[in-house]
Amino acid sequence: MNVPVVKFNRKDRPEFFIELRKRVNQHFKEKNISRHANAKMVFKTIFMLALYFTPMILMLTGVVNGLWPVIAMWVLMGFGMSGIGLSVMHDANHGAYSQNPKVNKLLGFTLNFIGGYPINWKIQHNVLHHSFTNVDGFDDDIGKTGIFRMSPTQDRKSFFRFQAFYAPIMYALMTIYWLLAKDFQQVIRYENKNLLQGQGITRGRAIAEVFFHKLWYVGLTLVLPLILVDLPWYQIVLGFLLMQGICGLVLALIFQPAHVLEETHFYKPDEKGSVENNWAIHQMKTTANFANKTVFFSWFVGGLNYQIEHHLFPNICHIHYKDISGIVKSTAKEFGVPYYEHETFFGAVKSHFTHLNQLGTGEYDRKLANA
Repeated sequence: MNVPVVKFNRKDRPEFFIELRKRVNQHFKEKNISRHANAKMVFKTIFMLALYFTPMILMLTGVVNGLWPVIAMWVLMGFGMSGIGLSVMHDANHGAYSQNPKVNKLLGFTLNFIGGYPINWKIQHNVLHHSFTNVDGFDDDIGKTGIFRMSPTQDRKSFFRFQAFYAPIMYALMTIYWLLAKDFQQVIRYENKNLLQGQGITRGRAIAEVFFHKLWYVGLTLVLPLILVDLPWYQIVLGFLLMQGICGLVLALIFQPAHVLEETHFYKPDEKGSVENNWAIHQMKTTANFANKTVFFSWFVGGLNYQIEHHLFPNICHIHYKDISGIVKSTAKEFGVPYYEHETFFGAVKSHFTHLNQLGTGEYDRKLANA
């Protein structure tokens, strides 16, 4: 079984991306800088890895002890997990961190410290999400139809009326689900769609690798603390779950408000498998930026609040997104292409949950019917 390919409209203002790519290339040429990581990015990588491993070491060696100090270590590790996911492995698994594939592979491996499996992530994120953003039936990021209705093209179930309220809980459970079940399910599904083959791996080997990496991850982050930390077992488990919940919530609240919003568009291919837009314009209509003026926030979330720039140029390291965002925005305005953005993170999150509520209660459908 092969996944059908979505056909984008190549006649829909192709000159926009031709000109934009030319201008972005010129930017790097004039500045005489690499599109990949620089010294600032290396420092950030060290910081994020330290934010994860330092609290772990302090906790396991007994330098930090007692319930609340240990809980503080778990909290820091939760943010460290988030930082690795947003600022390190993301660029590496896009091939954007370095020109050297070995460096990208090594740093992409850090996804395992979040409990994920790089090959599945590359298929879900690089292949499906980036190629078919907000296209129902293709983009796995909005394909959670048993739990959420994220696109108006999806059927509405009665309990979805509560989805805006239970979404934060489900988001907090995201990495736990990732750890326990998601990767195994994806290996089977992606093998059935011949997507594993594209990554040069068989289903049997993929399942074995997933199981192996999950095993040492649980051993490192849960079993060792249970053995070495002088606290009751249930307090250790509580700390582990707190770490997972923080990471899951942070990751979800950065990625979801970039695409699943009131203003972004959602698509379902016609009977010929076609959508109405050119690929680049499709990315502009399905993606939004937020909080671009907040320096530390942008730094911590790996520049993924510049999601438009990331989707148009995923092979450029995120450390450069701010610098090229002005080029993208002005070129979009020149060609009459939308450039969606929220001034604040809160504004983007509010729009996301408003969208979930309107889709869940049917308000979106009523507005569409009355339009």
